[in-house]
Amino acid sequence: MPNSNITVINSTHRALSEQDVEYVERKGIGHPDSLIDGIVEKAAVELSKEYIEKTGMVLHHNIDKGLIVGGTSEVRYGSGRITKPIEVIIAGRATREFNGASIPVDEIVTKAAADYLKEHTRFLDVENEVRISSKVLKGSADLNSIFKRSKSVPLANDTSFGIGFAPLTDTERLTLETEKMLNSRDYKLKVPAVGEDIKVMGVRVGSKITLTVAIAFVAQFIHDAEEYQKIKERVAGDIIDYSKKFTNNEVEVFINYGDSQENEEVYITKSGLSCESGDDGQVGRGNRVNGLITPFRSMSLEAAAGKNPLNHVGKIYNVLAGEIANDAVKLYPYIKECTVSIVSQIGRPINDPKHLNINLILDGSDSKKFDSTSKKVREIAEDYLENIGYITNEIISGKHQIF
Repeated sequence: MPNSNITVINSTHRALSEQDVEYVERKGIGHPDSLIDGIVEKAAVELSKEYIEKTGMVLHHNIDKGLIVGGTSEVRYGSGRITKPIEVIIAGRATREFNGASIPVDEIVTKAAADYLKEHTRFLDVENEVRISSKVLKGSADLNSIFKRSKSVPLANDTSFGIGFAPLTDTERLTLETEKMLNSRDYKLKVPAVGEDIKVMGVRVGSKITLTVAIAFVAQFIHDAEEYQKIKERVAGDIIDYSKKFTNNEVEVFINYGDSQENEEVYITKSGLSCESGDDGQVGRGNRVNGLITPFRSMSLEAAAGKNPLNHVGKIYNVLAGEIANDAVKLYPYIKECTVSIVSQIGRPINDPKHLNINLILDGSDSKKFDSTSKKVREIAEDYLENIGYITNEIISGKHQIF
């Protein structure tokens, strides 16, 4: 029997790719907002693994509050040093004891933070240049109770909504993939001066895409202003060449547009990170679950990173919505755009959301197919809800992008 809480809408709006303007942003892995997202997500994953090992199940936790307080540094061409350490503060709630089993929450969280920073930065001395503290407290009684009431299907930990859409436009794909390319292992070997803190802002007006890219260059690889300028020009050229994989549109690239070489104001760092010199980071201020910030799309403002993967719909429904949307456009290519929105009620089984809405834009030549397509995408959504438990395991195993 069809789920009465699912609606499918035949949208009359134009697909974003056909509109005159769009903006897209991607905060790279070294941006302070992304770093703290990655830290709390790593902490939640490691806690989940520890809970499973010691108790056979994921216990209540939400490590979804965190802050990076930037340090200070002294940098010049050829060298640099961090003079005041970067601070990482992790907060949230977590179960510390269960049926006689003790969980060393603080140790797991702080180790996860240090490990994450070591894995995703090249020139940060984590032991000496970072201070990590855990402010994770015992979980609230009502949310622990919801965990305990769960039987075969977990009960929603919150009243919240998740949103996913597909396919990505050329501008969205290019913005996302440009940062990934610049932060890839291969590119770091070619141009080691490119630091991990990268932000890409994509703006399309008509058929022209402009990428404004901020890069924290690493001072030890740049010996003077002339070399700095040459590296910037090389990176811009590499991005334009790479863009041809994703779009036929004209692409213009600006690197560190705020530089003023006349005033000797350039973006160089000791570590490749802006948080070494005062830039701060906060969980949830960065990319959405699909890795982008897309103001011209429907978007959830949930901070998905760090939330538990068992019953926190602020994480699960954002992942699920993206899965449904991507499946729909892959299976039925005449769907030009699919947006999925899912809203929960706290305490309600996560496979039975309060409502799930699917908004479709069909190719003009196939607009008469809406009735049959509506039934097909509804079945996709129902199948995902019926098997929703798989998402927990996939999040813990790192299969899904969370920020």
